[in-house]
Amino acid sequence: MENNRMTLPPITGPGEVTTFYSFESGAARSVALSNMGVLLAGRQNAMVPVLMIDWDTESPGLHHFFTQRDERTGHERPGRDRPGHGQPGLLEYFEACGEQLKSLGRFPAGAGDEELARLVLEAIDWEAYVERVDQSRPLYLMRAGRFDDTYGERADRMDWDGLFAACPALFRCFAAHMTRHFRHVLIDCRNGRSAAVSVCTTLMPSKLVGLFTPSQRSLEGLAGVVTRAIEYRCSHEDEQRPLLVYPLPCLIDSADCERRLLWRRGDPHKGLQGYQAALEKLLRSCYGLSQLSLDSYFDEVQLQQTNAVSSGEHLGIAQERDGDRFSLTRTFETLLDWVEGGHFPWQSHAEVELLRTIAAARAPGGDVSTAVSVPLARDLARLGELYRRQGHDSRAQECFEESTALCQRLLGEGHADTRASRSALAALLRKGGKLREAKFLYELLLDDCMRLAGPDHPETLAARSGLAATLSQLGEFERALALHEQVTETCERIHGPGHVATLNSLAGQAETLTRQREFTRARMVYERVLDGRQRLLGAEHEGTLRCTQQLATLLRELGDLGNARKLQETVVRARERHAGPDAAQTLQAREALAEILAAQGDLAAVRSMLEALARARERRLGSEHPETLSIQLRLASTLSQQGELEAARRLQQHVVNLHERIHGMDDQETLRSKKMLAQTLSSQGHSVAARKLEESVQQGRSRLLNIRAMSSGPHDSHPGARQSRASPCDADDGPAGAPDTLDYKLAQLQKLIDDRSPREARELADSLRKSILRPSVAPPLRRRGVAMIKQVYMQDGDKDALLAFTQDEVSSLEGALFAVSNGKPLAMR
Repeated sequence: MENNRMTLPPITGPGEVTTFYSFESGAARSVALSNMGVLLAGRQNAMVPVLMIDWDTESPGLHHFFTQRDERTGHERPGRDRPGHGQPGLLEYFEACGEQLKSLGRFPAGAGDEELARLVLEAIDWEAYVERVDQSRPLYLMRAGRFDDTYGERADRMDWDGLFAACPALFRCFAAHMTRHFRHVLIDCRNGRSAAVSVCTTLMPSKLVGLFTPSQRSLEGLAGVVTRAIEYRCSHEDEQRPLLVYPLPCLIDSADCERRLLWRRGDPHKGLQGYQAALEKLLRSCYGLSQLSLDSYFDEVQLQQTNAVSSGEHLGIAQERDGDRFSLTRTFETLLDWVEGGHFPWQSHAEVELLRTIAAARAPGGDVSTAVSVPLARDLARLGELYRRQGHDSRAQECFEESTALCQRLLGEGHADTRASRSALAALLRKGGKLREAKFLYELLLDDCMRLAGPDHPETLAARSGLAATLSQLGEFERALALHEQVTETCERIHGPGHVATLNSLAGQAETLTRQREFTRARMVYERVLDGRQRLLGAEHEGTLRCTQQLATLLRELGDLGNARKLQETVVRARERHAGPDAAQTLQAREALAEILAAQGDLAAVRSMLEALARARERRLGSEHPETLSIQLRLASTLSQQGELEAARRLQQHVVNLHERIHGMDDQETLRSKKMLAQTLSSQGHSVAARKLEESVQQGRSRLLNIRAMSSGPHDSHPGARQSRASPCDADDGPAGAPDTLDYKLAQLQKLIDDRSPREARELADSLRKSILRPSVAPPLRRRGVAMIKQVYMQDGDKDALLAFTQDEVSSLEGALFAVSNGKPLAMR
């Protein structure tokens, strides 16, 4: 057969293999692959070489989607009708590989599989098995095979398992061999489960697009293939390569909104699980993640039911003229935003788009002028804000820092963009506990705003409020309250007492008063804010609900538990009505209500609430998420208080087992859950088992401290450093210590917070709980220490520890007041 040598556009580096798989609905799979192949080959001025491989040898059809011009008539005819019916393809290529392997039967025993695979592949001219199917772009096809009278028999006889057994590296090396020539290799994998499916989904791709239809069978089939592929790669040393999975729901009936939503979201009340929750659970398990969301991905990527998809019609070469939101072209273009860029499906579409524009602006050889760099700075600020809302604070900080640096260099210190980036960075630093850095930035920002915008400008007021909140967290309450009062006076003068800006300023003032433990004054301010927001925004507005919960928490601190419960119950009902029973805000509101119920001593209600929370968190976050395990430990404590020790023990043992598997034997979380289990065992009378478990906890803590001491380096070898590192274990048992020593430990705690060392900060905070509440501690030192310890617990997400510490704090103050009221001097130790 005459073979014209190919001239392919150059590629800058190795390409990548993407497999398209569906347990059923092969037509939709082939439509998706062929259209995405056309779109990819048209990128970069149609200079991206793409190879499509039809690996569905049982039901080949990819060649049907492409037309060629008949030279005799000038008309276009389907590929199956044109001359070239004898074009060899995949089947003939691997038949030749099998023959070549036989001819190398005396291959040196010491040589590796990869060298054998290389010799086989280099001996075969792959170009003879590939044809160009589009003259307007570099799009190529390797058919399933030569469709002669013997094709069916040869396809049935093809032994994919035997090829793998003869040379395990053959298919992996074939993928690498083709990606040296093509930027994208797209594999159309057959349906079901077979050796050929394993080759296409496990051995070859770096990405897997998995199509599934509205049926449990289809979804379970896809899940099985994905699980086996990832488990195989994790368990075989030669195959430990990443595999990105992109699920694609297809044959969606866009007209039936109710069924479409039910299929995606399910119905918890009817016990029906939607495909999104099932796939989120699958990906969490496969990738070892505690939490992820496919909300944005599935909002954008759903392949609707059309004649083209169900019958296998091709849109590719003659693409749809109008790319409206109902077009298949737009669907595939959107999916490529994730697939081509190698982004995870749990990254939002907004993030993916921003990352693409930022990467383009940073491209080597790109324009570095102000015209490019200023939009780059703004995109970085937008991406930082997106990360901040998602809770990815470290990534958000990197974006804000780069954006601020670019704005300072290009636009100057006083430019509005520079101030906006600096404000966002300062707020993030304050949230992350880097209070001194945040204070420095806020002070610079306030000076610039006062000078450039004036004292009454909204930007100036926002900077003043941010600085006040930072000072409040630092324990500088007098200066913080003075700033709050300045903002409130200005807002009242400009907008009036009932304006939203005035109410927001009062809310910040109430938070500072609460931190200062001026609870009565804080209550008065919160009640004013709540009344104003109810009249202005409505009883169930987000700002109103947030204030309601803050006031409920304050009333709990004051001991007004009845009113606290009523307020918090209104928040829970509103959250359930508007956000749903399993939403994060609803769960947080229920948790706050459980704390009030616990303070009331209503253990039955607490138990019921915690059981519902545990089920909801397991549904939403998974059985191994830290928040799920935390709520299960709280439930175990409640069960223990109710006398149901065996139920508490079983639940605690379950959490200990998971902590050991997830974090390891000597992790702080594992040791804490073990200690709780030991206490339950002791209450049950199993003193020997409890003692052994306590000993293992002590040994684990010792090993943990030794590891930290060894990893701290020679710079910590001086006596002061040794003393500070020993303090987390010694503080509870040692003497109260002089204020200088406690001040030193608080400085160490602040350093750990600033250095983002949460585990070390947690350990030191735990050790200082008793010391900081002793009557002999000076009030300013106590306030600073209490604020820092609460900050650690809040950052750790441990509401149990925060509640317990707050109760200890209240008990300490009550004891001191009782002593004074009876004429007894406070003990000085």
